[in-house]
Amino acid sequence: MSMIAQIANFLPSVKRPDRNISFKEKLTWTATILVLYFVMSEIYIFGASPAQLQQFQTFQTILGARIGTLVTLGIGPIVSASIILQLLTGSDIIPWDLNSSEGKAKFQNTQKLLAYLFGLFEAVAFVAMGAIKPAGTGLSTFGLVVGQLALGAWLIILMDEVVSKWGFHSGISLFILGGVSKTIVVRLISPLTSGGALWFAETGATPVGALLQFMTGVFSPSVISGLLFTVLVFAVAVYAQSMRVEIPLTFGNVRGFGRKWPLKFVYTSVIPVIFVSAIMSNLRLFASMVSQRGIELSFQLPFMEEAFYLVGQYAPNSSPAANQLIYYFTSPQNIPTLLWQSITTVSLQVPVATIIQAITYTATYIVGAAIFSLFWMETSGQDPHSVAEKIMNTGMKVPGFRKDKRVIVKILNRYIPALSILGGAFIGLLAAVANFTNAFGSGTGILLAVMISFQLYEEVVKKHLEDMHPSLRNFMSDMG
Repeated sequence: MSMIAQIANFLPSVKRPDRNISFKEKLTWTATILVLYFVMSEIYIFGASPAQLQQFQTFQTILGARIGTLVTLGIGPIVSASIILQLLTGSDIIPWDLNSSEGKAKFQNTQKLLAYLFGLFEAVAFVAMGAIKPAGTGLSTFGLVVGQLALGAWLIILMDEVVSKWGFHSGISLFILGGVSKTIVVRLISPLTSGGALWFAETGATPVGALLQFMTGVFSPSVISGLLFTVLVFAVAVYAQSMRVEIPLTFGNVRGFGRKWPLKFVYTSVIPVIFVSAIMSNLRLFASMVSQRGIELSFQLPFMEEAFYLVGQYAPNSSPAANQLIYYFTSPQNIPTLLWQSITTVSLQVPVATIIQAITYTATYIVGAAIFSLFWMETSGQDPHSVAEKIMNTGMKVPGFRKDKRVIVKILNRYIPALSILGGAFIGLLAAVANFTNAFGSGTGILLAVMISFQLYEEVVKKHLEDMHPSLRNFMSDMG
């Protein structure tokens, strides 16, 4: 492990401040990095074709990326390195004590090295698999595109380190929140058309922004449902974030004093939905790669009018057909419009295949998020035994019982597994429904934005309330 530490010392790094950073200084650093991130998201890769694969759209939300620009990989390398190490250490495959300074140093050095390696690996993979296509066929053009993607990923790693040490929370959260917020703002007030021109400069053109569409007299069912469900998902996500079970505890050595240990309803946060979204995107990527190579596997029963393809017949940059298996793991299209037509014509206009697609897509998110939530609880130090250990370290115990870890574990076992499953299933349902109702920023993106905003608010109030301007301090206090 000393070799990893030596290699990590040669990697670019940001010096940790040797003093307390004021609220104003942290705000300045955070805002500067956010502006730099937005600038990078507008710088397109030189030597790359503008073509882009549709199946990577989900990654843009959950990884704070924008395909085709310097932030194509987004926070992917950082997240990949962190999740892999978290799983390895959480399952004791790598026996590091993360409570010790030595264990933390090993984890951080290894994570940093892996992030840089993943940045290079994912850059090569994106170009090799066709997510970013070089404009030429030579090896030099391939290397030029890969180099720019890797450089963008490495800059994101450094920017994350700046925010983590000199700003608020972390760069990972900041980039996701910035990307989702940008998408929502564009979908609300963008004056551009889908072709990129100003809508008022072209006769009969329609702006992308939903509010501007209403001003021009355009009332599209998909836009209306997108606006309504954006507000609804925000409200439900905020309410769910505030729901919690509180376990009463007392201090073992001090009578009459105690506190409540909160267990949130969304116990494992939005991590399970990120996993499910990533798997669904990878399935579409795999299906398109297999189809491009001419591999097909299908069957046709006597009552079927056409063959059903388990793999094959799926072209990139297009939506799958109802006779393809991948169709039933893809978000349904035009659901709001079809429902509106059903209401106005008083007859069902939603095809049976689309209804089945909506059911399978939603069920996949619910079941997948519940399973991943339980798995993440067990491997990330949020299981009853780990939480009981944290409670014991604070010197607290369950009222009416002697100070015994087994008692605390028994109490926590009543709540934590159930909260993990129910919370995961709930956010899976919320994300799936929001995805096919055209909610701005996608269901996953909105959930991420709400969770990150809550964490950022809690950090600012906890550490910097006294540093703020009186009016801002009063505002933040009223929000709490």
